[in-house]
Amino acid sequence: MFHLHGKLKYFLYPAAVDMRKSFYTLSGIVTSLMKREVQSGEVFIFVNKRLTTMKILHLEHGGLVIYHKKLDSGVFKLPTFDDSLPSVAIDWQDLMMIVKNVTPRKRRLKPRQKEALFQDY
Repeated sequence: MFHLHGKLKYFLYPAAVDMRKSFYTLSGIVTSLMKREVQSGEVFIFVNKRLTTMKILHLEHGGLVIYHKKLDSGVFKLPTFDDSLPSVAIDWQDLMMIVKNVTPRKRRLKPRQKEALFQDY
């Protein structure tokens, strides 16, 4: 069940995260790098370097939950922030804008792929 709503506190981690990380390593980032407590009930948002994948870590009644969103095309458009901070406080509306306001990315073909697409058969 989806338990995120406007009354929770949201924190965006300002650096790129390897999306192979799961519960324990993301919790480690929260405590050691973001200087926050996973047990607080706050919501922690992580995005990969290419801005195509997002993970949201949240403690619910049954335990930790990770929401994982991977875009088929486009990139997440993040708000501007000071990336020297350990975490960036955002609100529910900011999170919804990040998720809904995906910016399309122009697809770039490598030279070899271009040749293969335009060959005569």
